Amino acid sequence: MNSPLSGITVLGLEQAIAAPLCTRHLADLGARVIKIEQPGFGDATRHYDRAVRGLGAHFVWLNHGKESAALDLTDESDLDVFAGLLERADVVVSNLGPGALGRLGLAPETLLERYPRLIVVDISGYGRGGPLDHKRAYDLLVQAEAGSCAITGRPGEPAKPGIPIADVGTALYAYSSVLAALYDRERTGRGTVIPIAMLDVVAEMMGFALNQVIHTGTEPEPVGMGSPMIAPYGSYPTADAQTAVLGTTSDREWRRLTVDLLDRPDLAQDPKYAHNHDRVAHRAELDEILGAWCAQHPLAEIQRRADDAGIGNARLNGVRGLAEHPQLAARGRWREVDSPAGPIPALLPPALARDWTAVDGRVPALGADTDAVRAEVGRSRVGDHPWKS
Repeated sequence: MNSPLSGITVLGLEQAIAAPLCTRHLADLGARVIKIEQPGFGDATRHYDRAVRGLGAHFVWLNHGKESAALDLTDESDLDVFAGLLERADVVVSNLGPGALGRLGLAPETLLERYPRLIVVDISGYGRGGPLDHKRAYDLLVQAEAGSCAITGRPGEPAKPGIPIADVGTALYAYSSVLAALYDRERTGRGTVIPIAMLDVVAEMMGFALNQVIHTGTEPEPVGMGSPMIAPYGSYPTADAQTAVLGTTSDREWRRLTVDLLDRPDLAQDPKYAHNHDRVAHRAELDEILGAWCAQHPLAEIQRRADDAGIGNARLNGVRGLAEHPQLAARGRWREVDSPAGPIPALLPPALARDWTAVDGRVPALGADTDAVRAEVGRSRVGDHPWKS
């Protein structure tokens, strides 16, 4: 096996999505990830539902490839076990509530002072300082604060995107930052503290909308299945009761759509549609034209003709359509991982070099590895933790 993070040990003081998805991707690439869970209850996502043969759908998605150590870090004995793990660790990733690490005596700066080669990722909702640094933050709450719900849905009907973009985006920034920090440690010999605020992540993703507001004073209007910045670009019912998704992202594509797909050169020559900002101003009438054309043709014909014309297109699928998607199956994107309920399907990590091997780790039962971890590190320093002066 060629797993690039083999030999790296990661401790996850984690819950929900952001930190667990980060550490699961590290586990995919060979890191040893020890998930620290509260005895008796564990990560709350274990209990969201029983969709996966009695296991939680979120937990199965986020935690295969990890060990689970049930440790109560308010207990001196368990805190001592964690101290032993810190001596062996390369990375700590935490998304506990505001101030939780400090109350445990595990503030990121303290950890780095005691373990200079340690990389500490401190995920929070709103960052340190400012009027919101004390607040708990969940995906919906951060998206609401950051404006992403206001540009999703329809005018007067804001909506949270179905994918938890604040959590997932934060996970991916944390994951990439860990990889950069490991590389930097190879050069300098030093670890670091990486604070990541979910609000900052969504604010970055809102960049185009922020620019529009800052420079024009105009709030983007949500347009449902489309983009407030581009037209025509959306979903259109077809003659066979399917839904085609297509449109244009440049003036050149607009000319191809009108001439080669719709057979409407008059639209290409109309100056009121010449540039994207013109077409955005006439979105409703362009949607009506494209919608009427799609309604006269079956989906397969629309997609074939759009492909021939060089126009991007897709079918609107449900989640079952994704689960059964022929593109995923044909490219071997599925694997099996072990779990307390037996082997279950899981996707391969999206980013995998051709000569890397993804680790097909198990989904751990709560505390499945606690005894092994205790035996590994011992309990020799009870009451005398190395981060305490």
